[in-house]
Amino acid sequence: MDKQSLVQDNLTRSPLCGPRKVDPAWQERMVLQYAPLIRYIASRLALRLPSHISQEDLISSGIIGLIDAIQKYDLSKNINFKTYAEFRIKGAMLDELRGLDWIPRSVRKKSHLVENAYAELQKSLGRPAEAEEVAKLLGLALEDFYQLLDETKTVSLVALEDRYRKAPGSPDLPDILHDESLQDSLQAVHLSEIREVVVQAIEALPDKEKLLISLYYYEELTMKETGQIMGYTESRISQLHSQAMCRLRYKLRQYARELEN
Repeated sequence: MDKQSLVQDNLTRSPLCGPRKVDPAWQERMVLQYAPLIRYIASRLALRLPSHISQEDLISSGIIGLIDAIQKYDLSKNINFKTYAEFRIKGAMLDELRGLDWIPRSVRKKSHLVENAYAELQKSLGRPAEAEEVAKLLGLALEDFYQLLDETKTVSLVALEDRYRKAPGSPDLPDILHDESLQDSLQAVHLSEIREVVVQAIEALPDKEKLLISLYYYEELTMKETGQIMGYTESRISQLHSQAMCRLRYKLRQYARELEN
C-alpha cells in the first residue's frame, strides 16, 4: 500500500476522528495534495539526525500528523491548511523523536557549552562572535570546533512547543495558533513574546547567517541549493547553520529562564 492510500485508509477508521463531519471530497483532495509533504519534511529533519534514526519511522509518525490535521482543521477559519498541516506533521515527528530520547545528555551539555561561549563573546565584543574566536575561547583547534558543532547540530530540532509551557489538558500549540478563540490572554501574550524573541534573535544574526535562515527556512531551499546561492560548500553551509542555531537556542533558553524567575 502506498503512502497516500495508507493515509486515506487510516482516515476512514482512525480513532482521531471526532464527531465533526468532514467533507469526504475535500478530505481526499488534502490526502492527494499533502501526502508528499510528509516525505519532504521527514527528509529535511533526517539531514540533522543520527544515522540510526529511521526516516521511515518519521514518515509513519508524519502520516498520523496529517490525519490529525485533516480531522481537526476547521474550514471556516481563515487559516492556510498547508501551514496547519506542516505544524501537525512536524509535531508528530518530533513527538516520535522525544519518545526515543535520542539526544544523549553529553550532547546536550556540549550544546549548552557552545551556546554559552557564543553569548559570552558577543557580550564582551559587542558583536556576533566568529567561529575562530569561539574555538579559541574553548581551547579548540578550528577543525575540532567544527566537529563539535556537527555533534551538537541535532539539538536544534527543538520544537516551539518545547518553549511553550502548556497546562495539562489545555489545547495543543497548533490548535491555539489555528484558532485564536482557544487562547487566553496569558497564552496570547506568551506567544506574541516568543515571536518577538525569535524575530529579534534572527535580526541580530550576522548577515550571512540571516540570509541562510531566510533561504533555508522561508524559501525552503536545501543546504546544497543554499550553498550554491551563497557561494559556499554544502559543508560550510551546515557549519553556518549550526552556528546560527547556537545563537538562536541561547536566546530562547534565556527567555525561558526569565519566565521561570
